[in-house]
Amino acid sequence: MQPFRLPDFYLSYPARLNPNLERAREHSKAWAYRMDMIDVPQDGVPIWDEADLDRHDYALLCAYTHPDADGPELDLITDWYVWVFYFDDHFVELYKRNPDLAGAREYLDGLAAFMPAEGPITAEPTNPVERGLADLWTRTVPAMSADWRRRFAENTKHLLDESLWELANISENRLSNPIEYVEMRRKVGGAPWSANLVEHAVGAEVPAEIAATRPMEVLRDTFSDAVHLRNDLFSYEREVQDEGELSNGVLVFEKFLGCTTQEAANAVNDLLTSRLHQFEHTALTEVPRLLDEHGIDPVGRLAVLGYVKGLQDWQSGGHEWHMQSGRYPDGSSTPTVLAGPNGLGTAATHIVSSLLSTAPQRMRSFTRIPHQPVGEIAPREIHMPYAVTMSPHLDATREHNVEWARAMGMFDDVPQVWTEQMLRDYDLPHCSAGLDPDATVEELDLSAAWLTWGTYGDDYYPSVFGHGRNMAGAKAQNARLKELIPLEGASPVVPVNMLERGLADLWERTAGALSPDARRAFRKSVDVMLDSWLWELDNQHQNHIPDPIDYVEMRRRTFGSDLTLSLSRFSHGQSVPPEIYRTRTIRNMENSAIDYATLVNDVFSYRKEIEYEGEVHNAVLVVQNFLDCGQDRAFDIVHDLMTARMKQFEHTVEVELPALFEERELDAEARAMLNRYASELQDWMAGILNWHRECRRYFDSELRHNIPVGLTRSVLPGPTGLGTSLARLPSSWDPVLG
Repeated sequence: MQPFRLPDFYLSYPARLNPNLERAREHSKAWAYRMDMIDVPQDGVPIWDEADLDRHDYALLCAYTHPDADGPELDLITDWYVWVFYFDDHFVELYKRNPDLAGAREYLDGLAAFMPAEGPITAEPTNPVERGLADLWTRTVPAMSADWRRRFAENTKHLLDESLWELANISENRLSNPIEYVEMRRKVGGAPWSANLVEHAVGAEVPAEIAATRPMEVLRDTFSDAVHLRNDLFSYEREVQDEGELSNGVLVFEKFLGCTTQEAANAVNDLLTSRLHQFEHTALTEVPRLLDEHGIDPVGRLAVLGYVKGLQDWQSGGHEWHMQSGRYPDGSSTPTVLAGPNGLGTAATHIVSSLLSTAPQRMRSFTRIPHQPVGEIAPREIHMPYAVTMSPHLDATREHNVEWARAMGMFDDVPQVWTEQMLRDYDLPHCSAGLDPDATVEELDLSAAWLTWGTYGDDYYPSVFGHGRNMAGAKAQNARLKELIPLEGASPVVPVNMLERGLADLWERTAGALSPDARRAFRKSVDVMLDSWLWELDNQHQNHIPDPIDYVEMRRRTFGSDLTLSLSRFSHGQSVPPEIYRTRTIRNMENSAIDYATLVNDVFSYRKEIEYEGEVHNAVLVVQNFLDCGQDRAFDIVHDLMTARMKQFEHTVEVELPALFEERELDAEARAMLNRYASELQDWMAGILNWHRECRRYFDSELRHNIPVGLTRSVLPGPTGLGTSLARLPSSWDPVLG
């Protein structure tokens, strides 16, 4: 019996078939034979025979996903997909069925020699994977820029190396949590790699100056997530029931939500739909603004347009291939009359049906009535395995913090956002005292001032720029703030308000002692937080509840996590190589800690944000909207996510961190520093939870008095319904603490 019935997929554009299909089939089969991929066992284990290649029909996949490529280009792209699927099956048979972590690591490390950033390949291939990679690399990279080669090499390396994450989970029989799964699936699933090949296939590169911007990253990531989630739905039986695979979204949802396989499949499909909606929203609203703001010339604009169209073609074509390929049990099934008309020219009927069936999900994200009463919230236990320790300098820093705010003009600014009493009630030094209990009084003063400035700033933006929907003013303010944090020399900007005076003072006190590289990294962390305030403001103006994945990833930025973690890393000196901080282990440790803290904040601030401020950025609301469930169910899921992220943090510290020490052969000093960093993150999480429990900012009795001055309003929701959204006041929440 089938484990579940395939859900109705969101398909907004028809698949088209490349006329060079038969040529690609013949070429790719001959190429696979030359690379010894067919009928050549590896270490005595058979991988493919000719029937396997014919049944999977990767030429059909590429003909659907790249419908406009010419013959030679389709040949090349098809060879790449033959190679990547062969690699996947080769890795399963040799290293996954009987888990061999050490052998897999040695094998993957050797593949880097066949992807040189510059110059020819000098290594000798010893197996079909190496032979195929060497051939493809040589044929592909000469036509592309150095920037594209760098991105493609990085994504290819991720695709290969992150197979170790899947293998480690199988070895430990460990199932990932949903946030971890989506994050890691992007890398191991290879869709970012596919996005790079889209650029090659359409013959146009994304301009380097915008390739790393949020809109382009969102296009790539939403494309990737949709590709992988669709594949998980089709491959569940093959991967989970045949291969013993744990890296499948349906399985992850099934176990995390405690639901049936069918319900999990439906939830995965809803997330797939949400990611495609996000792709379209970004392409239509954010990308045009991005091109204008960066002054991209007509050639660059055409390249971006071709890239977006290529990603769309991949989505629709990839779905069609899954329906026809024999690789998956659900593929190549015979459609029934109940499925609607089929055949040439009938795609439009499926598109209309698809748009209608997914319209409620899209509408929910833009039509919520703000300021709805929250009602009773049942208390739930919060998992916290670490004890909180407080700095002995707290009382002194509390007074120093008020003095600093007064000196920066916080209480004299017009419009006034905070009063002195509000600042004292928020008690941000109390948070700093828990985050860094070993800080000197000077370090604690600086930490508290940064928290104060960041929290004030994110209250300031909706107060000053929200009600009048003044996005231009917010962008102008962002530009001035960024000019106040120069990498070298003095800023030409004369601060005119508390936000500017506070940042100028903090930058001078913090950045002056940093090395050029550290100063550059720290400035980037401030830039990230500033840009995230515009993202929040844009969503508020549109009354847009974010997509779940976009929310989690952007919440890390609005939380100011990069800023606080950068400050922590600077104290580690040079004992830890910089590349170690970019490893999967350290990023997992950081992101799980950050997500735990942001979810804590969302739980405590729910009434303040939803009932009093009309906020759309809260995990409980995002879950309610996505699953179309009640408030209590959404709270349960957010608490489960919080616990899952804490348990992932514990697993990373206890299992993955020691493994990283051995793998990278780190010396005693570096190991001690990274263990200290893990301890700092434990203090950070415990301190944040403790502050939420004791701070008056979220007490029901104080909410009427502690709303920022520019946002004070009646709890009554006011006018509602179609056409009345302009009447609501925008909300505020903290970039560092919510």
